[in-house]
Amino acid sequence: LYEEDDFDARSEFTDPEIRRSSLAGVILRMKSLGLVAIEDFPFLDPPSSKHISEGYKTLREISAIDGDNELTKTGRQLGRIPVEPRLGKMLLESRHRGCLDAMLVIVSGLSIMDPRERPADKAKEADVAHEKWRDEDSDFMSLIHLWADLQQFKEGRKWRQNQLRKFCRQRFLNFRRVLEWGNLHHEL
Repeated sequence: LYEEDDFDARSEFTDPEIRRSSLAGVILRMKSLGLVAIEDFPFLDPPSSKHISEGYKTLREISAIDGDNELTKTGRQLGRIPVEPRLGKMLLESRHRGCLDAMLVIVSGLSIMDPRERPADKAKEADVAHEKWRDEDSDFMSLIHLWADLQQFKEGRKWRQNQLRKFCRQRFLNFRRVLEWGNLHHEL
């Protein structure tokens, strides 16, 4: 895939995730649990001050913390929601706008890996199978259409797994991701 010189020039290990991803969720969780500030936490590989600043900025943008970096009422609510803080803010806002049910589907769908699969050797068949859920104007609506189709395999809160597995295979969906989506939706 690449030249040996390129491989030899790479570092032996990748950066820890705490140094690669958004810290807004980490900061929010730490504040919710009453831990020390992220800057004072004894990480083995501490995140950069730039990433910490971006995390605080994100939390201020969604009103999770105030100007003194203290949790707000919204921040305390977000701290109890097991998704990325921006997605959690979408859920909180959706209650006031009367669209919580749709937003639960969207947020839980965005929080997992996309359940739609597109194997290279069957790309055209996958595209045809996924066309039913496609919405030209909105990927969010595509998720809602797919979710609505999946509900035929639910009895109460339980999935009829054999039928769902067959449906997923025929429609190029990842069965485990669909279950994960359903579990997170239920949890939210």
